[in-house]
Amino acid sequence: MDPHLLRTFVTVARLSSFSGAARELGYTQSAVSQHIAALEGDLRTELLTRRPVEPTPAGARLLEHAGPLLLRLDAARADVLRLAAAPPGRITLAASPLAVGPGLLAALPATGVTLRVLPPAEVPAAVATGDCDLGFVDGPAAPSDPLRLPDVAPLVVTGVAEEELAVLLPAGHPLAGRDALRLEDLADARWLDAPGVAPLPGAVRTAPALRYEGTDLRALCALAAAGHGLALLPGRVARTAGAGVAVPLCSPRLVHRTELLAPATLSGAAAALAVRLGAGSPYGP
Repeated sequence: MDPHLLRTFVTVARLSSFSGAARELGYTQSAVSQHIAALEGDLRTELLTRRPVEPTPAGARLLEHAGPLLLRLDAARADVLRLAAAPPGRITLAASPLAVGPGLLAALPATGVTLRVLPPAEVPAAVATGDCDLGFVDGPAAPSDPLRLPDVAPLVVTGVAEEELAVLLPAGHPLAGRDALRLEDLADARWLDAPGVAPLPGAVRTAPALRYEGTDLRALCALAAAGHGLALLPGRVARTAGAGVAVPLCSPRLVHRTELLAPATLSGAAAALAVRLGAGSPYGP
């Protein structure tokens, strides 16, 4: 299966438009139509309806495979280019919002680094494809257990911090006076859905109270404090929100874990920064 044809198919499906895909990819509309026809001929099935432009059942199934396949190809390209010793420049560090804590900020050098804040789900791909040299990602996990990350490419993953989790509630919430909370007791509560900062806990059964698509921690905490929904956050963040009440989570036994992601091939200033940030031995002293 030709990856160029696959990339064209994914773009057409995402935009629901042959002409839109042609503009984005720099092809003529005729070339895009030929790509789709060639892919459909190779697979011997229709992948897209034309009016409206939508994936067929076979096309929807192909889309499930296409994203990881194309990402893996981009990761392979980035890995080879790293090995070819690209010219030195600024180091780009991707970090999810909750991973940007005091420890990371204190370890950063004064110059030579660009810090790019991304939603947690985007950090592994940014490192794998070479868009960023290193990455910090976070999430809830059992103590000492690694985070469940997408298999985008061989990455060196190192745990650098674990801390308690707390539920941020408005001051007048009936549970605000508790010493600790169990997540199972809050399964039917209304939670904020903030995929760019703090995704919904897995045990939640109710529809989100509000969806927040930003990455500003202060805005998220303000929404929770104002009663728009609960948020599960690192204790240090919840306690310094400036409003609301932070109650530690006691069950299930989870921690907020932060991990450093680095490509399997790394050298020079990026390798030195990885060691400084906590990668340790894979790149030497």
